[in-house]
Amino acid sequence: MLLHDQLKQRRKALGLQQSDMQLRIGMNQQQYQRIEANGNPRLDSLALIAQGLDAELVLIPRQQLEQVLALLESPGPAAASAPQVPTPAADMDPWAGILGFAAR
Repeated sequence: MLLHDQLKQRRKALGLQQSDMQLRIGMNQQQYQRIEANGNPRLDSLALIAQGLDAELVLIPRQQLEQVLALLESPGPAAASAPQVPTPAADMDPWAGILGFAAR
């Protein structure tokens, strides 16, 4: 999926209109619309948009892409039908070791 499609999908998932981005990040509707319509945003604009969409920009090494996608597609703890048993803190971070560094 292309980046501008992901931005649009995330915005809609939050129930936001393009015009709402002006209140959230100060970007007018026309400017935001151009980005969603296959624009080429600068990195600082993209970071600002991510912030307004309650998202993060992340670089994922290609070697770990399949692992990350599988983790994102796996059902979360809320989806499990059995009661959750508390686990040690190290086991609670599903990202631990995937990208080769500790989570913040």
